Parts: sequence; C-alpha cells; structure tokens
Amino acid sequence: MKPGLKLLLDLGPLVVFFGAYFSGNIFIATGAFMAATVAAIAVYRLKTGHVPANQIITLVIVLLFGGLTLWLHDDRFIKMKPTMIYTLFAAILFSGFVTGRPLLKLVFESAFPPMEERGWRLLTLRWALFFAAMAVVNEVVWRSFSEQFWVSFKLFGFLPLTMLFAVAQLPLMNRYALEEAEETAGDESDGS
Repeated sequence: MKPGLKLLLDLGPLVVFFGAYFSGNIFIATGAFMAATVAAIAVYRLKTGHVPANQIITLVIVLLFGGLTLWLHDDRFIKMKPTMIYTLFAAILFSGFVTGRPLLKLVFESAFPPMEERGWRLLTLRWALFFAAMAVVNEVVWRSFSEQFWVSFKLFGFLPLTMLFAVAQLPLMNRYALEEAEETAGDESDGS
C-alpha cells in the first residue's frame, strides 16, 4: 500500500471525528468516527487483502465504546476508548517482552530495517511504556479538562507526541541495526 494512502486510512477517522465534533457535537462525532473507521478498514482490506491485528483491535474497541456512547448517550465511553486501546497495546507488548517474544518485531519487521534481537526487545519495551503512559495521559486529560480540550488534545497532543516518540527511537534502531550490505558482502566473499 502506498504510504500516503496508509497515512490517510490511519489518520482519516481521527480527522473526521475532529471535523464532526466542531461542526456538531460529541455524539455526531462519535457516529462519524465509527463510520470512518469501518470505511478505512474496508479500504485497507480491499487494497491489501488483509487487515492487521492492531487495526482489528482498534475497530472492535471503536465500535464497542462508540456504540456504548451513542446507545447510553454518555460521552465518557468514547473518552475512555483511547485509554483502552493504549492499555491493550501496552499489555500485549509487555507480555511479549516478558516472554522473550518482541511482538513489535512480528508486526513491523518488514517495515523497519533489520535489527539485532536486543534492539527489538528494547524497542518493544519502550513502546509498551509509551502506550502505558499515553493511557494515563488520556485519563488525566479527559477527567481534568473540558470536552473541547480533550477533543483538541486527541489531534494536537496525542498525534505529535506519538510522532516525536517514534522519531526519538531512531538512535536505538540505528545502534542495533544489522548491516545488510556487510552481511551480503560477507556472504559473497565466503562463496568465492
């Protein structure tokens, strides 16, 4: 899938939520967010032939908490949704770290440059800690600030924090990167 389309599918539902909130209210935004998430997953499936596990988890949580928000007319459920997603991702990554299976490697190995196992373990631990921290931040923000602040923070807080954290992991990835060129050169010299 082209990176631009993937970015659109990943961020599109959030942008739809944001736009619908400021032109309507939290309940209109929740319904629009649910529909945009389903549409994004459908396009992802059509373009790639499959849907990654993290996208399925996100879809289930969006539909569950969005559905509860609309059915009970209680905005607390949609505000808890990021906490649940971040907590679940943190728990999955922590369990992989503890059992010695860096699950981040299984998901992102083809997208990231090859790394030593220690690099994958450290990257998995860092992302697990990051997701746990983001769950706490979401709880603090939605419980301590206005609804409008929370909605704005979803776009202008969580997204930049995630991007900054991802960029901050580049030195670790570089430190534990396996040099493909050296491995290939070594393989060629062994064969001659």
